[in-house]
Amino acid sequence: MNETADTPTIADNSSRPPVGRVALVWRGDPNAQPPAPSATRFRLIFQALDAVGLAGEPVLYSEDAEEQVRSRLLAVDGVLVWVNPFDAGKDRSRLDPLLREVAARGIWVSARPDVILKMGVKEVLYNTRTLGWGADTDLYPSVDDFHRRFPARLAASGPRVVKQNRGNGGQGVWKVELAADVGPSPEPGTPVRVLHALRGSVPEDLALGAFMRRCEPYFAGGGRIIDQAFAPRLPEGMIRCYLTQSRVVGFGHQLIKALVAPPASGVPEPPGPRIMHPPDAPPFRTLRDKMEAEWVPAMQRLLDISTASLPALWDADFLYGPKAQDGSDTYVLCEINVSSVAPYPDSAAPKVAEAALAGVRAAVAASNR
Repeated sequence: MNETADTPTIADNSSRPPVGRVALVWRGDPNAQPPAPSATRFRLIFQALDAVGLAGEPVLYSEDAEEQVRSRLLAVDGVLVWVNPFDAGKDRSRLDPLLREVAARGIWVSARPDVILKMGVKEVLYNTRTLGWGADTDLYPSVDDFHRRFPARLAASGPRVVKQNRGNGGQGVWKVELAADVGPSPEPGTPVRVLHALRGSVPEDLALGAFMRRCEPYFAGGGRIIDQAFAPRLPEGMIRCYLTQSRVVGFGHQLIKALVAPPASGVPEPPGPRIMHPPDAPPFRTLRDKMEAEWVPAMQRLLDISTASLPALWDADFLYGPKAQDGSDTYVLCEINVSSVAPYPDSAAPKVAEAALAGVRAAVAASNR
């Protein structure tokens, strides 16, 4: 993980006995030799946990070894989780009930599945659309509603970005635009151009009805579709604002290529590097102030999420919105990531450890009542 600021110094606390144990969970083979913490991408978090008196333990998750993983999680005081909603054909349908069980036993878990379902899905874009980070956003709770309303929406407001409710890595995120002006009521046969946000995708021309049928699986299992107006300033990059609970702990700026048409050669360009910045980086001071003083507290009230329940590490992805009258930038939220936030700035690690320590202490105190 690269960062423009110096890596924060983490004190060596290894001579003291740990005040608790925290499992760091990610996908892998539980029967394999556990990786050395110093050799993982969570190296700084392991160090930061040690510095506050917590012993970090790698726990590799697999559905095939669920009982083994359950036993390990029930033996620790806290759990930090990095597992994507979808990964190589696997999902969290078995992990989330396990985490709920662990939390019900009085063990601190970040992030809890019920919190993920409130803020870590695309529906949050619709539910918080009236906040200062909102944009022109709609929600379709069923296949019938999508087929009934989306064509007119597309014709009335220009290119849209259609998003399945839960996903990662650009899966189920599409830019959709009419290939020609067809009036206010496009038909199923109306030609559209679509571009998937998955890396390496190229524009595709097909009928509107065919595209909408392609999206129907997104409604399975109570799923839904959210769509937003396409942000014209997308080529200027995405700002990832990293937070520990309600406080900003860093930023990442990246020139993304998802939903940007490839050059004339037709070969998609790779995204630019994500440049990490500390939380006090001057270019993002206004965004930090907005997040901490206005938008995050408003989101908490709207979604009924206490500060203690906010994830120890999460991020909000912003695109640049229209320039304000004074020429300053505005920002549009395009996604919140909670399930598996990586990479992250080095400045985040000590704050994650502090949140873990507070969560473990609160859970222990509650169990002793």
